[in-house]
Amino acid sequence: MSECTHVAELPRPEPAPLSATCLECLAAGSHPVQLRKCRVCGHVGCCDSSPFRHATRHFEETGHPVMRTFEPGESWRWCFVDQKLV
Repeated sequence: MSECTHVAELPRPEPAPLSATCLECLAAGSHPVQLRKCRVCGHVGCCDSSPFRHATRHFEETGHPVMRTFEPGESWRWCFVDQKLV
């Protein structure tokens, strides 16, 4: 795991989550496998193992580069631009 240039640009403190689950999955009648939270705006979306991949879609629509796991007991972050754990 290493830092990327995008981590230094993230807001501090980290934004609060906008929801407790993936609202897009709820609207579609789907269930997220695991949740991810955008480190830029707090959007909560489902992981790529979920049918709709809303966290990745959020990155594609907004360009927000770093998300982190929103699962209890986990603390890793992922940079979509650099395609690596940070």
